[in-house]
Amino acid sequence: MKPQDIISQDLILNSLPDSIVVVSNENQIIYVNNAAEQLFFSGAKMLLKRKLEDIVSHDSPLVAIIGQSRKSKAIISEYDIILGSPKYGNKRVDIHVSPLMDRDGDMVIQLQERSIAQKISQQLNHRGAARSVAGMASVLAHEIKNPLSGIRGSAQLLEQDASDEDKGLTRLICEETDRICALVDRMEVFSNNKPIVPEDINIHSVLEHVRKLAQNGFGKHVIFKEKYDPSIPSARGDKGQLIQVFLNLIKNAVEALPQSKGGQVTLTTAYRHGVRVAVAGSGARMHLPLEICVIDNGCGILDDLKPHLFDPFVTTKPSGTGLGLALVAKIIGDHGGIIECDTARENTIFRVLLPSYKGQGL
Repeated sequence: MKPQDIISQDLILNSLPDSIVVVSNENQIIYVNNAAEQLFFSGAKMLLKRKLEDIVSHDSPLVAIIGQSRKSKAIISEYDIILGSPKYGNKRVDIHVSPLMDRDGDMVIQLQERSIAQKISQQLNHRGAARSVAGMASVLAHEIKNPLSGIRGSAQLLEQDASDEDKGLTRLICEETDRICALVDRMEVFSNNKPIVPEDINIHSVLEHVRKLAQNGFGKHVIFKEKYDPSIPSARGDKGQLIQVFLNLIKNAVEALPQSKGGQVTLTTAYRHGVRVAVAGSGARMHLPLEICVIDNGCGILDDLKPHLFDPFVTTKPSGTGLGLALVAKIIGDHGGIIECDTARENTIFRVLLPSYKGQGL
């Protein structure tokens, strides 16, 4: 390797916002980038003289994760981990550990202070918002739908003796009461708290079913592409509800595309070995290895809308109610999974992470 190549690689690693640490077979620190120096509040000269166990708490899961990755020779990712030390206190980080190629026993550690815990917190907020809508729907069903039925019935009676001009007004009353009742009906789906009866689901059959519906209906003008991993295990959940989830996501993706040629929706599946997230309120960790993505090459999502994307009544559609993605978040949450959205100038990705059928049950 040429000296200029070493300098180039070092410059690249020191430009990264994430902390990069390389340890030897005995966990001796042999490389740190600038971000790692800042994370551990120590310079490289000091860190390179120490073992990893000397700078993290003795019970830190980081050491165990490194051991698992070294033994399995696979990449291991853990999210929302407490990284503690008497010197720098406790930090919540995402950890990614992988073996260093062509260096037996040496490991590369990537530490991200910007944790997926923020996304999980958003998921909990979405579920809380869904519960609020559920309570509101129950109230509306009793306090609004019953009076509306009386209003509609009265309007129909008045229409019998009304003039042609007034009949237009009575029909308007009937149409508006029907519209409000339909909205309440849509909200009532949030109040369905029946436990899911899990079954073995081939997620590819769900995606293919939804794709066929889209191609023969609202997505006729769109190019669909599939990038499936045929080796992934079955999902665990309710097939009808998952069809509803991906039908909603694909419909949103299609609506984000221009009506002219060039609109494209890509469906992908993958198995993410070692992806785990914390279960709120317990020390347990949920294994979510199934990743399903719906990607469109539309215009993206406005920055001020991103934090509220899954909240009820948030929409940019002129005739939308803003309940579609809120319902999606609720269903995915009921399945023990999470959903997140990444958007850039040229594409938007809705990423769903689900447990497998052989993983933890619902």
